[in-house]
Amino acid sequence: MNLYRSARAVAGASGDAAVDWDAAAEAAKAATEPGSLALDPGERAGYADDVRDARREVGRVADIEFELPDTVEVQNRHHWIDANVDTFRRVMAPIEHRAGPFPGVARTVNTGTMTVLLTFLGRHVLGQYDPLLLADAPTGDHALYFVRPNIRRVAGELETDYERFRRWIAFHEVTHAAEFGAAPWLSGHLERHVEAGVETLSAGSFDTEAFRELDATMTVVEGYAELLMDHAFDEEYADLRRKLDERRGGKTPIQRLLRRLLGLGLKRRQYERGKRFFETVTSERDLAFAGRVWRGPEALPSAEELDEPRRWIRRMEATG
Repeated sequence: MNLYRSARAVAGASGDAAVDWDAAAEAAKAATEPGSLALDPGERAGYADDVRDARREVGRVADIEFELPDTVEVQNRHHWIDANVDTFRRVMAPIEHRAGPFPGVARTVNTGTMTVLLTFLGRHVLGQYDPLLLADAPTGDHALYFVRPNIRRVAGELETDYERFRRWIAFHEVTHAAEFGAAPWLSGHLERHVEAGVETLSAGSFDTEAFRELDATMTVVEGYAELLMDHAFDEEYADLRRKLDERRGGKTPIQRLLRRLLGLGLKRRQYERGKRFFETVTSERDLAFAGRVWRGPEALPSAEELDEPRRWIRRMEATG
């Protein structure tokens, strides 16, 4: 870790855009230890077994066919930063021209802000299913990442078995691959709402409806993933969820602030709200009925239906 090199990269931000993304990536990596990728053959095989088993069990309980991502990588923290800086660049492209009256100063500040966010996430992300939203790539491209140094560190901090924790992360991320496999339209649906929201921000306003729809969709994605985990994972995992929640609650004030700025608290709320919705649906109907959410965008529950699942159940039954 070289904080001087990180600060120098931010101070040297250049170009015409509001963020110098190359400088942000360089600065974030300079501020972050990459961590070890020294996998022995047994550990490498363990990752492959976890992903393969997760695909089989998730497909079985959900009764859907889906392919694993074309890219499945065990990464260090620097690899994760490189893989995700392009996502940040794509999403923020519509507002890159809003540099204000002092573009040089704004560019340095913006580059520094993105450096902090990439650094924080690079140190904390465990696994990631990436549908490559807004990417200039053929339809269907997606990726699955495991940040091995973070998984090992957090398993140690939680005093839990590394292999069990790694397998739990693999199952969770594969559930997301299953969702996008069950709903080929989902990537485009998310892209449209992301683009609408960011474009209105670039015009100086806020598209409440776009972000409301995006929040509702992500609540379904997180909630259904937990539903599949409950049925597919091969052992009880409530203790892992509890330990992670306790760990998050014990963060420093700065870490808690960064989590709020990054929307990680929102993700937690989406998970809890989505889990309650699907628990009601499966208790009153079954897992197959819950899978009707992936029939098309029109089958997704509205914000109101998420809080009143029986309204969604009645609507689905009325549509056959």
